Amino acid sequence: MSGWDTVGPQLAVLVAAGLVLLVDAMLPRQRQALPYIALAGLAASAAWTASWVGRDDFHTAFGGTLSLDQYAVFFYFVFAGITAAVVLASIDWVNRAGRSQGEYYALVLVACSGLMFLSAARDLITIFLALELSSIPQYILAGWGKDQKSSEAGLKYLLLGSIASALLLYGMALLYGLTGTTILPDIAQVIQQGGDTNRGLLVVAMVLLIAGFGFKMAIVPFQMWVPDVYQGAPTPVTAFLSVGSKAAGFAVIMRIFFEALGASFLSDDWFKIFAVLAAVSMTLGNVMAIVQSDIKRMLGYSSIAQAGNFLVGVAAIAVPGHEFTLGASAVLLFVAAYAFTNLGAFIAIIAISQKIGSDEIKDYRGMWRRSPFLALALAFCLVSLTGIPPTVGFWAKMYIFNAAIRADLAWLVILGVLNAAISAYYYLGVVRQMFLSEPEDEEPIRTTPPIGISIAVATAGIFVFGVIPMPLITAAKDAVQIFAH
Repeated sequence: MSGWDTVGPQLAVLVAAGLVLLVDAMLPRQRQALPYIALAGLAASAAWTASWVGRDDFHTAFGGTLSLDQYAVFFYFVFAGITAAVVLASIDWVNRAGRSQGEYYALVLVACSGLMFLSAARDLITIFLALELSSIPQYILAGWGKDQKSSEAGLKYLLLGSIASALLLYGMALLYGLTGTTILPDIAQVIQQGGDTNRGLLVVAMVLLIAGFGFKMAIVPFQMWVPDVYQGAPTPVTAFLSVGSKAAGFAVIMRIFFEALGASFLSDDWFKIFAVLAAVSMTLGNVMAIVQSDIKRMLGYSSIAQAGNFLVGVAAIAVPGHEFTLGASAVLLFVAAYAFTNLGAFIAIIAISQKIGSDEIKDYRGMWRRSPFLALALAFCLVSLTGIPPTVGFWAKMYIFNAAIRADLAWLVILGVLNAAISAYYYLGVVRQMFLSEPEDEEPIRTTPPIGISIAVATAGIFVFGVIPMPLITAAKDAVQIFAH
């Protein structure tokens, strides 16, 4: 296989980004075609990825720095789908903003290509470069709005992201100094041969890596940026950050910790770290979400709590002597379920906030009367986030808690169930406002076709995989087989 074919999905996205910029600069009258060029590039990327599956052609490339395996393919599809939904949901907002349309779509596509590289990287240097390729466009997008809140969000995200990158780089440098290599499987081999001689320094390196990626995953205590950035950034950008960035963080941290730091004497340390971080993230996120009056801030704190649910699965994988595949596939199932659910919720919020000009939860009163479609879609997404059947969110939580029970982490599951009950209070509180309260304005809210399509696809995914979860579960299990050794 040639090098071009190896990075074909990323190149398709980057070429689409270049075409968007060219059309925007040279054919300004054709700017309405920009989002569809972006969508065509994402479709080409997904088709290229699907061709690997058809050929069953999985391998490493570029000296082992990239791995074209089922794990990477799973995330390639996830990132292409997330980006396509965000592009569709952005069309009305970008047209209304009336500025820098080409740059906006190009930045979203470049960030998507970085996320794809990140999920396939098996080398510390490649991981860092891919992380920066995805992060820098996101810093710019967070400050894309014209108001002061957006500028503040972009600046805060940039500054805290820079600190996180520095911590991550220190951890990688320490790991390289201890092992003499940057390739993840080679790092694992050196650690196994050396035993627990450098256990203390390896734990320090792990803590630095967790701190760096913890920023991307929005876990406590690295979550300080989340509520302000979620509130201040344009809502389509918030949707992209809430799903894409978090999924990439978990994708790469699983590669690093299971391919490089999976030695039994190390996993005994970091499963405890992840279990504690899961407990704290779930509890703090849910408690803080209860008191929020802004729906984007509420979902920001909710995403911190959901990151805690992700970490339950990560902790379950690492418990020595327990089944790996169940916990790992539970994390990937949760990634896919969260993508459908959170994107659907944010896209519905985009449609509503564009009409009412507010993100205050109290302004959602009586939304059922103004737009039954949006109210039902948003309610269904919030029910899925709570983990109530028949939604894919129910299966995701059940699967991840089942993995934790089998790993003898019953205390963490009990805490997770209690936090799910807390989350039901504020999620269903929004549903109550939409269906049981009287509206202040009776004017109907109509959705445009792009937003309607993206919401319909998201809610259909939540329902279909909620009723028939096995295809998604099977895909998640197949993706993590590369780690089961």
